[in-house]
Amino acid sequence: MHMADFDGRFKRFWDNQFVPLGLLLAGGLIVVGLIAASTALSIKNASNTLSVTGSAMTDVSADTAKWTVTAQRFASETGVGAATAAVGADTQKVVAFLKAAGVADGDITLGTLHTDQDYSYSQDANAPKRYAVRQDVTVSSKDPAAVQKLAQDITSLANQGIVLSIGDPQYYISTLPDVRVSLVGKAVEDAKARAEQIAKSTGQSVGRLQSASTGVVQVLAPNSTDVADYGSYDTSTIDKQVSVTVRATFFVR
Repeated sequence: MHMADFDGRFKRFWDNQFVPLGLLLAGGLIVVGLIAASTALSIKNASNTLSVTGSAMTDVSADTAKWTVTAQRFASETGVGAATAAVGADTQKVVAFLKAAGVADGDITLGTLHTDQDYSYSQDANAPKRYAVRQDVTVSSKDPAAVQKLAQDITSLANQGIVLSIGDPQYYISTLPDVRVSLVGKAVEDAKARAEQIAKSTGQSVGRLQSASTGVVQVLAPNSTDVADYGSYDTSTIDKQVSVTVRATFFVR
């Protein structure tokens, strides 16, 4: 092959490749331009919204209560039968006390009688085994104040030789879902008021709500600060404070 023929073919090859290469370069510039434009649009859109947190709180009184008293006896293996009979008698005395205080039959629930080995009694493998015989008596009431008084007065049964394990009453709000809904609306209003203050300082004004998400519900004893990231529900008091937070995003102009 002559050198002139080789030079001609090489030139034609290079000329044919130049056009696609130019197109690739032009296409790349277009893509870069689109990305830049998209980024600018995103930044512009982001500057047109404002996200703030709002909160609302209200005082609520519990309207239901649950309270458990446990009659319990300990006995050796040979004395389980007598302990079982004693627990049954103790349980009936607790029920009689509750009824005398005005608790309705439908508000009293007797638990299953349990017999369990008491492993905390002795670490000596040769020591005689001890058993715990117990039965729960649970009161469920829509009168928390009455349950609170019962918990204070039941110690009088100790004078009758009854062995009891007395739990603390637990107080609940049956209307908590409704309370939460009403607080969410107030929390959004609080968030908007905060957004307006922030926007005003920058010479802008708050528009319509873009989005909102609610946080967890905190049910606390009055003046308590024992909040938790996953929410909390204090059952130790009749009077409570319920709070809700909302994360709201508003358009600004």
